[in-house]
Amino acid sequence: MKSPFTQKWHVLRQLVGRTPEVEPTAPTGGRLALGRVVSLSVMTVLGWGVIHSVGTSSSLLPVSGLSETETPQTVLPQSLITRAEEAAQRAKAKSTAASSAAGSEDATAERQAQLTSTQFSAAAVAKASDGGQLSGNRIQLNGQTLPGFWQQRNGRVGISSAGLAGLIGAELMSTTAVSQQPIRWFPATQDSVSSLPAWWDATNRYVDITDLAVANGWSSQAVRNTLQLSMPQRQTMGIRQGKQTWGDRIVVDLNGPAAWQVEATDVYTVTVAGRISPDMVRAFRAVSGTFITQLHVAPLNGKTVLKIKTKDGAAPKIWTAGNPARVVIDIRRDPMIERDVAWAPGLRWRQQYITLGQHRFPVYMFVVQPNPSTLALRPIRPNATTAVGIEPILTTAQRQQVAAAVNAGFFNRNNQLPLGAVRSDGQWISGPILGRGAMAWNERGDLIMDRFVLAESVTTANNESFPVLAVNSGYVQAGIGRYTAGWGTAYTPIVDNEIVVTVQDNAVVARRTLGKAGQGSVPIPPDGYLLTLRSLQSAGASFAPGTPIALVSQSQPESFEQYPNVVGGGPLLIRDRKIVLDPRLEGFSDNFISGAAPRTAVGKAADGTWIIATMHDRVGGRGPTLSETAQIMQKLGAVDALNLDGGSSSSLYLGGQLLNRPPRTAARVNNGIGLFVLGRE
Repeated sequence: MKSPFTQKWHVLRQLVGRTPEVEPTAPTGGRLALGRVVSLSVMTVLGWGVIHSVGTSSSLLPVSGLSETETPQTVLPQSLITRAEEAAQRAKAKSTAASSAAGSEDATAERQAQLTSTQFSAAAVAKASDGGQLSGNRIQLNGQTLPGFWQQRNGRVGISSAGLAGLIGAELMSTTAVSQQPIRWFPATQDSVSSLPAWWDATNRYVDITDLAVANGWSSQAVRNTLQLSMPQRQTMGIRQGKQTWGDRIVVDLNGPAAWQVEATDVYTVTVAGRISPDMVRAFRAVSGTFITQLHVAPLNGKTVLKIKTKDGAAPKIWTAGNPARVVIDIRRDPMIERDVAWAPGLRWRQQYITLGQHRFPVYMFVVQPNPSTLALRPIRPNATTAVGIEPILTTAQRQQVAAAVNAGFFNRNNQLPLGAVRSDGQWISGPILGRGAMAWNERGDLIMDRFVLAESVTTANNESFPVLAVNSGYVQAGIGRYTAGWGTAYTPIVDNEIVVTVQDNAVVARRTLGKAGQGSVPIPPDGYLLTLRSLQSAGASFAPGTPIALVSQSQPESFEQYPNVVGGGPLLIRDRKIVLDPRLEGFSDNFISGAAPRTAVGKAADGTWIIATMHDRVGGRGPTLSETAQIMQKLGAVDALNLDGGSSSSLYLGGQLLNRPPRTAARVNNGIGLFVLGRE
């Protein structure tokens, strides 16, 4: 019978998809002749907590020797660039001779295959002047293909910001220059920073990796939509783990800089592009951790894979250091890295902690200065032809090709109907409800916020007047609702036994009674509207076919009429620099009012700048309350602010990725706000 440890190992072997070089026996606590081995096996509530520390060199720095503030950096030594240039020149000379001998047939075949090969070197880049451009959405690292956007312009190769950080493992540093991106990646010294050129288009920002590649001996090849990157094979020299005052630290020692990635599911999987030896796998042992409950280490296709399970809200903060090269994995409750990046004209991406009393809240945000010629903001939704439907904001953003996006208004998750105001380019997709807070803006980005009501009524020829309780809304109550083409091409009953009246040319053209909710539908005329009578059968006779109908509609406050775009949420947080939070006035439930959860909010600074923020769990606790959300927005500089849908809906998208949470944890939503970058650099 297999021991629990061996059973766990076989599960791990299935997870990594191959037979490990060595199948270990149950841990015995014995000392291995590898240099340093610190080992202890512990059983946690989640199963075997397997953590080990092994090394093959006594010269490696101890875990405690790394500064807590030490962060990843990149430096390009001139000697390394010179050697790379010389090697590239030799390779180029050989390639030219081979091309001449091969003749035109090989060149034609290469063009037909749509293949472009690049040997990175400063000399080759200096001579590139063809103005050609290639692009794609796949990046292959040493044979492994991963999703990632890239472009090649004039001989320079750019990888999207998300790809550079998520696939290579470079840290994006703060910058005020849109055309420059400082990064840190295996720095020679703690203060070393490499500033790389950057450019952008309508959906992405690309960081020029050409010089970085020269320094590290990479080569590239573009095949259709895939950028193939070849990096030197690295070796994992040791893995160490130890406790810190703030949590746990794991150090992966390497014989040179290597790409790394992290994936968050029920565990955190860190993959480092360094081959781990069978002896290190055999030395797999455990020590007790502060927040780590499990750690498995295994080989996978020439890489080192660490699977880490944590508790108490702790997560990895990963960075790199050089001399010697190492990947540092800090497991802590405050893993967010603060940064302020000029991403495109008028769009900044900022991450920072906001302190309220004894609590620190991680805030991910956009600081936006709209401009009709460079940056526009518009409501977005899953399906442009209907108000009904939900999907992750990431999916909506990519389909509509926006640069950035945030979730917006409330909705019914069961029937996927909106519950609040959405107006796009002057057309009501969904009307406001309950006098809740809303925001309105124009194409210049002028923004106002207030509690908002759309007051409507219909009057028959007999001077019978009926209030319209909601327009294009999933919020239903006894009375009359109105549905226009902004809702879609047809209306499906939301409650049983609705009377549906079709109005065209200011007169009733049809009246019918529907049956069960969700069954059957009535076309919505593009030049008219439907009236739905719910629990109001007695009024049905007033809407006989041929009856003239007069519609009166008025926005309160009237200033909302001047703005083509509206998004509703609530409650209103700040108006004229004062916190005006009154969720009961806006019809929110006690459970909602008392809750502490992740939040999305939009604010306006005194100079008209937009502050689009998502706030998450305080360090060591839950997310902000509504009152704390208002205070956070005040600290961010908002003179007006509105709360939007939060919890699992709270999602901030930029350049192909979610900034504030793993995609698998993001709920599907009904609507959002898209940021459209106009033009390109």
